[in-house]
Amino acid sequence: MLSRIRIVLVHTFHPGNIGAAARAMKTMGLIDLVLVNPREFPSEEATRLAAGATDVLESARVVTSLNEAVQDCVQVIGASARLRSLPLPHFDEPDEMAQSAVENAEHAPVALVFGRERSGLTNDEIRECTHQVSIPANPEYGILNLSQAVQILAYEVHRAWRRRPQSDFSYQRPVEATPPTREQLDHFQVHLGRLMRESGFLTQPHARTEEQLQTLFTRAEPSRKELSLLRGLLSAFEVHLPKER
Repeated sequence: MLSRIRIVLVHTFHPGNIGAAARAMKTMGLIDLVLVNPREFPSEEATRLAAGATDVLESARVVTSLNEAVQDCVQVIGASARLRSLPLPHFDEPDEMAQSAVENAEHAPVALVFGRERSGLTNDEIRECTHQVSIPANPEYGILNLSQAVQILAYEVHRAWRRRPQSDFSYQRPVEATPPTREQLDHFQVHLGRLMRESGFLTQPHARTEEQLQTLFTRAEPSRKELSLLRGLLSAFEVHLPKER
């Protein structure tokens, strides 16, 4: 199950932080590392600071966008020190996040996403996530190094994994009740946006209505079955739209 917990580092500037994050991951049994446009990788500094976790570095994948990194994930949790104007479901405590992540990772990949060392994740990157999590810290000095943040959240995940029910008779959530992947949610949002435009519901090219509705459905956390029902509803409406001449 821990193999389905993915650590995603976005635009990491210092390669040493990649190595230190890999070390933090391995100590907690995590092996899936994805790097989004790192400034430098592979790197001797990353290997040096990995301190024995070079296998995590060697299997790390480098991609060009956060969307590419999380498309197959059913939960994408962005580590962020602040809430945004359109907040996603937010975990105030890392242990609550870890319990949710471990439960979802029983069936499919879950991603924990960390942003740039200085500025964190952008608003657009936050929108690629399904949840946010913050690490409570001293309000007068709440600065954490990137690898420290990875270590804290990785520890909470490992702790939640150790405490999960071990019995073969423990409740197993049906596959249709699991969350959709990020790709499936993206397809729904594209379908919804197209229908809103074709129906005339959206009349202003820069209106935020589409973004607000997308955030609403993300907050609602529909299951795969529920999302399938919504897609069917959109398709039923779509057939009644006037055909373009």
